[in-house]
Amino acid sequence: MNAPNQSGWKPSAPVSHDGAHEGPETVTGNRALMLEEPLIFEIATPDTTGVDLPQPADDISSRLGGLKRDQAIGLPGLSEPETVRHYTRLSRQNYAIDLGLFPLGSCTMKHNPRLNEKVARMPGFADVHPLQPVDTVRGALEVMNELAHWLITLTGMHGVAMSPKAGAHGELCGILCIRAALEARGDARKVVLVPESAHGTNPATAAFAGYEVEDIPATKDGRVDLEALKARLGPDVAGVMITNPNTCGLFERDMKAISDAVHEAGGFVYCDGANFNAIVGKVRPGDLGVDAMHINLHKTFSTPHGGGGPGSGPVVLSEALSPFAPLPYTARTKDGQVHLIEEEGANAFSNEHFGGSMQSFGRMTAFHGQMGMFTRALTYILSHGADGLKQVAEDAVLNANYVLRACEDVLFAPFADSGPCMHEALFGDKNFGGDLTTLDLAKGMIDEGYHPMTMYFPLVVHGAMLIEPTETESKAALDQFIMALRSVASRAKDGDESLKQSPYYAPRRRLDETQAARKPLLSWIDGDTA
Repeated sequence: MNAPNQSGWKPSAPVSHDGAHEGPETVTGNRALMLEEPLIFEIATPDTTGVDLPQPADDISSRLGGLKRDQAIGLPGLSEPETVRHYTRLSRQNYAIDLGLFPLGSCTMKHNPRLNEKVARMPGFADVHPLQPVDTVRGALEVMNELAHWLITLTGMHGVAMSPKAGAHGELCGILCIRAALEARGDARKVVLVPESAHGTNPATAAFAGYEVEDIPATKDGRVDLEALKARLGPDVAGVMITNPNTCGLFERDMKAISDAVHEAGGFVYCDGANFNAIVGKVRPGDLGVDAMHINLHKTFSTPHGGGGPGSGPVVLSEALSPFAPLPYTARTKDGQVHLIEEEGANAFSNEHFGGSMQSFGRMTAFHGQMGMFTRALTYILSHGADGLKQVAEDAVLNANYVLRACEDVLFAPFADSGPCMHEALFGDKNFGGDLTTLDLAKGMIDEGYHPMTMYFPLVVHGAMLIEPTETESKAALDQFIMALRSVASRAKDGDESLKQSPYYAPRRRLDETQAARKPLLSWIDGDTA
């Protein structure tokens, strides 16, 4: 049997589908090269450290104002090789895009070209500091200005705010521009309309900005009900926040009609551009009447996503909203030099990003954007070119439709008859046998070596499973994923109760996720979690 260590920790043994052990148990809990790893507190000793620091020459207690520590700090102590081994072993238990297809829907978890990473690490970009004098960061300003130019060109818009740090931050920027524009004309509108198929951050952003939020229903084919929208428009509606392509993976075919109706009623149109990679190079949102749209550089233009690095959410703006964009912004003088404009009244500059008299609502952040994201995104755009960016959208849509049509006979596809999907395929748990749920299928996919797809979102589909294969996956990779998904889906359809115990082969078995979310154990006290 596996022996517990001094703290009481005991490794788990592998279990097969029928509950029997597969092969002999190991005393370490290791399974060949899949190494068991306890918590860092369980393997550490307080008197160990990988760094030797000299004792202070003088008593510094007086300089600390009575705040000198009077007891141990309580952090785990490890030597350097122990530290490296611990985190390397943990990394082997983490799924990553460099290991395989990452099917999270509406997240665009795709391969990051290493060229982008190389450019982001170039001296002058990687080591630029936000407090450097502006005269020493002219190259960085050129990158911002060049990227801004291409974002405007790709979207057919008039201006762009580069400072928002991520998608939801960009949403807030766009809504604040709308609010500033309404205030400038003395129009006190209080309502923002949000369709059922929008991203969840849309209503949250509108509410955070002080607006009342009202839902607009969807039609049976998963798109905005245009007639219901028109019926609700009025003098109290500031605008609409619409995701296009939406979270059902469908393009809003009535987008231009929606924009025209909102504008006629005196409101503005905010488009959630998180799914821009499905239409980049194919559709210009400006041509559809959009007034503001954020672009997730870390999704559309292939930069590290989520835990892999910071996001970036520039907001492209229509001519009506450009004057209200946040400061600072880049502007190019007649001699071609780029300047960073940090206050209003800088109209002496020939600014390609904003027009007319600036009436900025203020600043979004202390500093201007994410330099690493800017360099990666511009590298991606320039290395792909116009034809390459168009192919990005085409391949993303092709791959998603391939997954949709390959699995619609074993998984419930609620909008399969609504025409081709865009960048993601949406399924539900309607045809599962017994009491099996989407969660059980997702855990079964872990046993097959895949991170689960997005689950239970969007809310308009019961037991939703949202899959975005992205444009970087080959047909061979898709075929392997489809084979695994069809296998687990068939088991769910047949009511295979063994799925209730999945995953069997993960480093840890199924956890009580509800309990973990409601009562997380976040610290280690006296040899135990608390």
